[in-house]
Amino acid sequence: MLENNTKQQIAFVVMAATRSVFRNLRMQPLSSAVTTQRRFLNLHEYQALEIFAKHGVNIPKIAVVKHIEELDSVADQFDGDVVVKSQVLAGGRGLGHFKENGFKGGVHVTNSREQLKNCAENMLGKTLITKQTGEAGKPNNFLMLAEKFTIKDEKYFAILMDRGAGGPIMIGSKVGGTSIEDIAEADPSAIIKVPVDIMKGLSKETALDMVTKMGWSGDQASQAADCVMGLYDTFISCDCTMVEINPLAELDDGRVLVCDAKVGFDDNAFFRQQEIFDQRDITQEDPRDVEAAKWDLNYIGLDGSVACMVNGAGLAMATMDLLNHCGGSPANFLDVGGSAEVGQIKAAFEIVENDPNVKSVLINIFGGIMRCDVVAEGVVQASQQLGVTKPIVIRLVGTNVDEGKKIIKDSGLAVYPEDDLNKAANLAVKLAAEA
Repeated sequence: MLENNTKQQIAFVVMAATRSVFRNLRMQPLSSAVTTQRRFLNLHEYQALEIFAKHGVNIPKIAVVKHIEELDSVADQFDGDVVVKSQVLAGGRGLGHFKENGFKGGVHVTNSREQLKNCAENMLGKTLITKQTGEAGKPNNFLMLAEKFTIKDEKYFAILMDRGAGGPIMIGSKVGGTSIEDIAEADPSAIIKVPVDIMKGLSKETALDMVTKMGWSGDQASQAADCVMGLYDTFISCDCTMVEINPLAELDDGRVLVCDAKVGFDDNAFFRQQEIFDQRDITQEDPRDVEAAKWDLNYIGLDGSVACMVNGAGLAMATMDLLNHCGGSPANFLDVGGSAEVGQIKAAFEIVENDPNVKSVLINIFGGIMRCDVVAEGVVQASQQLGVTKPIVIRLVGTNVDEGKKIIKDSGLAVYPEDDLNKAANLAVKLAAEA
């Protein structure tokens, strides 16, 4: 069975691919901004905080260290203790450890320049392993330095699009610093929901009403309302899919500010948000996914041994399930779509060939919109030019299937043609086991 987060990733790609198919059926011209399928952009903590600050949200004093030589000059900006935080796109950083040296923790409070330097040297440029990264870990190319402060009270706040409300909805709680799911389970009445009319926008009165329900009062309520106004402006202006603040905190010095955040951006709007999307850190992503995105391939890398190349998101999911049923495991989700060209087929093969986990390849093409001869030509070119060594099982059905089969046969390639999908899947699993 696939992990839940993997299912969610695949579900998003399936929806994106389906939207693309329907657009093609309507014969609407598509710009590259629309046809390129991407997952929701995820930014580092310091990047999100900098965006918030531009929209008037109160954030802690922060600075970024990209090279160890910068540490002293950056640290001079702070008085007193300094918090040093690793910047990787994964949760559980504080409880993580670094692969190269075993250094414990991706978040530390330092009270001297010597301690700060020691932490930075052990963290910067190293690979952080957390519960969310797996044993491979993620490269920590940046450190965020932040002022140390004491939290007096903390709340939960978020904005997201809600289908039922027909627009943005604000979600808050008097309790923060812990999972919102845990809060809701313990006391459903603790969750406050306030929809916002997207045409009218968010008024200061509504923001004040929201934070008052969350337990703020006096000057802190005014500060919290200003933060909420800024967060809503960020949400709308930056085409966000979600803004989650946990906690939105009152400090012992009376300030109210955002202490930690998760922000998602709508990839369909990246042509409007070029400055934000230019901050994408591809070192945090699977290299296979990055390469697939260059060729507009709907791809998600998995950890199995049988690579799949299928047209149609639904057929791709069914093919993956069939491989599991036959005792194998898929190495990827790969939907080449209904308008793939020879170059894209070749690019897909290159990704598969360079994956050391892949032991065999199953190509399952239904020639509806996609033509079987185009796939066959791509398979032949890729095999000849890349020197593909992994066994290939190919099933072609539909438009131009006879032409496709002839191209494969005339190529002289050592492939395994099979018309029956069940037999094709069993053969691919068998070849992977024997490799």
